[in-house]
Amino acid sequence: MLTLFHSPRSRSTAILTLIEEMGIQDRIDIREVTIPRMDGSGRRDPANPHPEGKVPALVHDGRVITERGAIILHLTSLFPDTGLAPKVGTPDWGVFAMWMAWYQGVLEPTFIMEAAGFSHPWMTAAVRDHKTAVARLHAALEKGPWIMGERFSAADILLHGPYVWFPEAAPHDPLIRDWIERCKARPASVKVREADGARMAQLAAA
Repeated sequence: MLTLFHSPRSRSTAILTLIEEMGIQDRIDIREVTIPRMDGSGRRDPANPHPEGKVPALVHDGRVITERGAIILHLTSLFPDTGLAPKVGTPDWGVFAMWMAWYQGVLEPTFIMEAAGFSHPWMTAAVRDHKTAVARLHAALEKGPWIMGERFSAADILLHGPYVWFPEAAPHDPLIRDWIERCKARPASVKVREADGARMAQLAAA
C-alpha cells in the first residue's frame, strides 16, 4: 500500500504532479496534512509520519520515505511503464538519479542561500552558488528541450519547481525561462496547481 502525505502549495506539490503525469492516482492514497509555513501559519500535524513534520512523506507498506528526489526514484522504479524515468540499470537511469541528487544537494540549497542573501566561503566551496547551478541547467537544456534530452521526465518536474513558486528568482535566460513555462503548461501541472490553489482558498476562508 502506498500513501502520500501532502500539503497544498508545498514541496509535495511536485510529487502530486508526478503522480498525475504517471497516471497512478488510483494506486496511491493521498492524505492532506498541515505543516508549519514560513508566514507563521499552519502547524505540525500529528498524523504526518515525516520525522520533521514536513512534506512530502510517502509510506510504502509501513516504511516512511521522505525527500522528493528519493520519492521520485522510488515511484518511477515501482511504475517503470509510465515513462517518466529511464529504465533502471541503464546509463540514462544513472544520469536521472544524478539529477535527483543534484537538486537536493546543490540546486535547492544554492537557490535558498541566494534568496536569503546568505554567502559563506565554506558553502561556496562545498556546493558552489546559484549562478553556477543555473549554468548547469543551461548546459543540459542546450541538449534538450528537456533536462534528460528529447523526452520530458520527472527530472523536469523536480528541477523547475523553485522557479514556479518564486518566479522573481528565475534566471534571465530565455532557454531556462522557456523550459519553465513549458513545464508549467503541462496539463498535469496546471491541474495540480489549480487544485492546490482552490484548497488554499478554502483553508483561508475557514
